[in-house]
Amino acid sequence: MDERPTLDSFPAGSSAIVIGGTGGIGAAVVEYLSQSGQCQAVLSLGRSTSPALDLGDEASIAAAAEHAKSTLSDIRLIFDATGFLHGDGIEPEKTWRNLSMEEMQQLFAINAAGPALVMKHFLPLLPREGKAVFATISAKVGSIGDNQIGGWYSYRASKAALNQFVRCAAIELRRKSPEALCVALHPGTVDTGLSKKFQKGVPKLLPPAHSASALLSVLDGLGPEQSGEFFAYSGEQLPW
Repeated sequence: MDERPTLDSFPAGSSAIVIGGTGGIGAAVVEYLSQSGQCQAVLSLGRSTSPALDLGDEASIAAAAEHAKSTLSDIRLIFDATGFLHGDGIEPEKTWRNLSMEEMQQLFAINAAGPALVMKHFLPLLPREGKAVFATISAKVGSIGDNQIGGWYSYRASKAALNQFVRCAAIELRRKSPEALCVALHPGTVDTGLSKKFQKGVPKLLPPAHSASALLSVLDGLGPEQSGEFFAYSGEQLPW
């Protein structure tokens, strides 16, 4: 999907929040939203912003949500661009022999529990009427139905857990805001630090700006009946 999104399915003059807005995809989303003309304000949040938001610290998540509530009006888009695959000695497991409790806990904390706490504190900021979206970056390898080669145990499982959090939150969100959506997104293999070590042989490596534009196009085209689902940057609905 190469068309640039108009974002005209969202009310003009609304506000957006990007969590993980200093990372590769998040920064590209912030830049696009800031230049789109649709948003009166775009708030970027992360560990190095003010206020800081650390997925491992619920108090910082709650404080960031309170800051957003007090400084923004008509919040229509909350985009969670966080995620963790490798680093600090952690690598994706090729076999069950590589499984480690400490490493599994780290992956689940950042890829599942952290975003779930973001939902807890940020979903109440969405309005009761009109289109509004909470979107979080998942990964196609988190699809159980699509898993044909195994490996990457903790990353796959943590993203599958994130998908279940999205599904549960979407059901609850519908009761409060029937026109709002909560969805999971697969951004493709994007040329960022997260994928850098695993890009060899990738048939389609996406620049962050391309992925960001495609993901926003997907969100622009979704209706409330598609809340709680899992979409690729191409617009394809992915299996759980």
